[in-house]
Amino acid sequence: MINKNRKTNETNISLKIELRGRGESNIKTGIGFFDHMLQSLAKHALFDLELTCEGDLDVDGHHTVEDVGITLGSALNEAIFPASGIERFADRVAVLDEAAVQCAIDVGGRAFLSWNAPLDGKIGEFDCELTEEFFRALALNAKIAAHISLLRGSNRHHIVEAAFKAFAIALRSALAPNPRVTGIPSLKGTL
Repeated sequence: MINKNRKTNETNISLKIELRGRGESNIKTGIGFFDHMLQSLAKHALFDLELTCEGDLDVDGHHTVEDVGITLGSALNEAIFPASGIERFADRVAVLDEAAVQCAIDVGGRAFLSWNAPLDGKIGEFDCELTEEFFRALALNAKIAAHISLLRGSNRHHIVEAAFKAFAIALRSALAPNPRVTGIPSLKGTL
């Protein structure tokens, strides 16, 4: 179990994550749709997540969403590395009705996000453009490379949820143990 706390003038976050969990979660960020997406992430990545965030929602949701991404990414980095005996790479597509989103991941210790899913508007109190901010903060702090692309879709809710699910199942697949992989899955000998 990894515990992380982050306190700034804009947010106060407390997080616990069990990387090899059952997909159980208890999340309270003050942004209902974002809570739902984080629950979906935990469920499909099969990690257990407890998270509370008190943010300056009177300003908007940006600091809350980005800082949760920073904190979760930092916790994932601590839980994952040093990585050995895992698949390391994965590429998955998640579908939700008309929406299909692809996510390719490299759990290789190199931080990068490629985002090709332009979104605008709101879902409840959630600004859709914050989806990219969340994944950027998460990928950079977890030190993983993620390429997320909208293949098709028109409904914002479906697109954002498919993005969270695609990331979750790609991450779960990349972290899957492989008994044929001995040690660090890299020619460099380190990740």
